[in-house]
Amino acid sequence: MIAGFSITSLLLILLAGIGAGFVGYAVGASSLVSYPALLAFGIPPVLANASNTVGVVGTGIGGVMGARKELKGQAVRSITYVVIGAFGGVAGAFLLLKLDPSVFEFAAPVLILLSSLIIAINPRGRMQAKQAAADATAQLKHIEATEATEAAEATEATEATEATEAAEATEATEAAKRATTPTAPHRPPEQLVQPMSQDSWWVWLGVAAVAIYSGYFGAGAGTLALAVLDAAKIGPFHKINALKTLIGTGANISASVVFIIQGAVDWPAAIMLCIGCFIGGYIAPSITRKIPANIMRAAAVIAGIILTIDLGLKTY
Repeated sequence: MIAGFSITSLLLILLAGIGAGFVGYAVGASSLVSYPALLAFGIPPVLANASNTVGVVGTGIGGVMGARKELKGQAVRSITYVVIGAFGGVAGAFLLLKLDPSVFEFAAPVLILLSSLIIAINPRGRMQAKQAAADATAQLKHIEATEATEAAEATEATEATEATEAAEATEATEAAKRATTPTAPHRPPEQLVQPMSQDSWWVWLGVAAVAIYSGYFGAGAGTLALAVLDAAKIGPFHKINALKTLIGTGANISASVVFIIQGAVDWPAAIMLCIGCFIGGYIAPSITRKIPANIMRAAAVIAGIILTIDLGLKTY
């Protein structure tokens, strides 16, 4: 036994962490796996939620490190989102600890159902599809502009000598062929994130609300952040996807500090969960490529609904 846990129990928590890391990467709802797993081992709801927050911190840090390219050139906005996330995380953590535990026990089923519905609606998938369409349109316009330029250059070449004309026409034809082959595709110009001065006032309220929710519970918070940033037309999907990670990471780290100071963390469970989340997040990319996204999302939604019913029956 280690701090009240058997070796088997700790290994099962590790497996739950692997599943949480996998689900977190695939559909953005790791807490749908990790939180109920901690409850299953007899950890009280508030203590389980606090330990879960500490356990999933590694997922956010890894995501930020992996998104350095997308965050390049966004230092001010990145710092701002981390700061908002940190303050929101502290606020959410204190709400969890200072309110009567029965409040969270009552709210947990509702919050889990909310995160399940968010996954079912799938705003992330729609944002990706919209971004893919925008990229394809930009690429097509870029190709058309390039071909028009080459055509104009070919027309000017006809005014030269016959020998020069023939040589230049051949050169233009070969260049056009090379430019349109799959081995050398045209790439649209990099899409930028809009200046912060152009953000609507409600964006900041939305970001703050997501941060508080992340510190309080957090399941589906990443998808909520994506929805807020996309609605505000902050920038292309891959950039706002990286930005939303900053909000959750800042919130989870600050909330974890509060939980640790308040002694609200079950360390053996949190450590094993954190290790599992790291492993699950690491192996997920190669596996999820082989599984249709709709299947993974449906499984997460069904699991969330079952958990909501189970917790609801016990609570209400």
